[in-house]
Amino acid sequence: MSRIPLVDLAASYDRHRHAIEPAVRTVLAETRFILGREVGEFEAAFAEFCGTRHAVGVSSGTAAIHLSLAALGVGPGDEVAVPAHTFVATAEPVTWLGARPRFVDVDPATGSMDPDGLKAVIDRVRAVVPVHLYGLPVDLDAIGALARDAGVPLIEDAAQAHGAEFVHDDGSVVRAGAYGRIGCFSFYPGKNLGAFGDAGAVTTSDPTLADTIRRLSDHGRVSKYEHLTVGYAARLDTLQAAVLGAKLRTLREDNQRRRDLAAGYRSRLSGVGDLVLPAEPANRRSVYHLFVLRTRHRDGLLAHLRDAGIGAGVHYPIPLHLQPAYASLGHRPGDLPATEAWARECLSLPIYPELPDEHLETVAAEVRRYFETAG
Repeated sequence: MSRIPLVDLAASYDRHRHAIEPAVRTVLAETRFILGREVGEFEAAFAEFCGTRHAVGVSSGTAAIHLSLAALGVGPGDEVAVPAHTFVATAEPVTWLGARPRFVDVDPATGSMDPDGLKAVIDRVRAVVPVHLYGLPVDLDAIGALARDAGVPLIEDAAQAHGAEFVHDDGSVVRAGAYGRIGCFSFYPGKNLGAFGDAGAVTTSDPTLADTIRRLSDHGRVSKYEHLTVGYAARLDTLQAAVLGAKLRTLREDNQRRRDLAAGYRSRLSGVGDLVLPAEPANRRSVYHLFVLRTRHRDGLLAHLRDAGIGAGVHYPIPLHLQPAYASLGHRPGDLPATEAWARECLSLPIYPELPDEHLETVAAEVRRYFETAG
């Protein structure tokens, strides 16, 4: 294990165990493992946190996207716009439903879906799924306007952005997952709000959509043995809901700690080598799920940090349009140049609320040392 890991789940558990363990013991004692009361309690609390009327707990972030697309009627013959610089789970549900992902290039500054790239395909797509990459909201006003003008639903992939904020010109603030028709969240263990396994949620202020997604997640049923539609086995486990409910109580302060750590990296790495630090648009407030640098010397810096016992990572080295799984779409290198540049140059540094200040100092010092010695 790295001396300074990229993510430290053990430290997170130690800090939250006083709240998690009693919640889990209660579930075990009541033996309501499927759709126990903790699921509804967490859904209500998470909807309030996000600023939506409804939240539906589901089995994973991937399931959240899948159920959302299905609820909107996406199917064979449709195309769905997704960015090419993201985890494959953004695109997989499109394929499962028989539709085709329309990969869109990204903004060179942020790595998120480029509004100009979306504009070129908006007339051909059935839905738009932008990703709030690394915890920074996408340009929601620009992308939202394109989707509204085209009459296309906007589904926010907020898997990395629990609590991230977008500020409108009038000063009003909307949280990730509350802007579009639907928001999709992952609670994978390493996320800002992480479960003890796979878990996810869908947020929406549309009661009809919430009911449809809830029904689809539970075998399409309207009563124990009556199934209105063919559905899926994609419910949120009660144990995971109990864990998430306990950890949600500190999410605001945890996100602030991430912002403080990001500011610490900025102050120590500004002007170092050819590093490009994460963008901070004035109208978007990141929750720094990841702190991602860019450098033409990515592979050398990555090797140096790992040799020093620092768990740096790469998110994501192979763009979706060049993945073997999507070779049938016929893309070639050079098709989406901004995406491909991000894939070559991005490097993630350790960032999590439990990261000690002295470890941040060590990471920053090793980054500086690499550029000093590399010349």
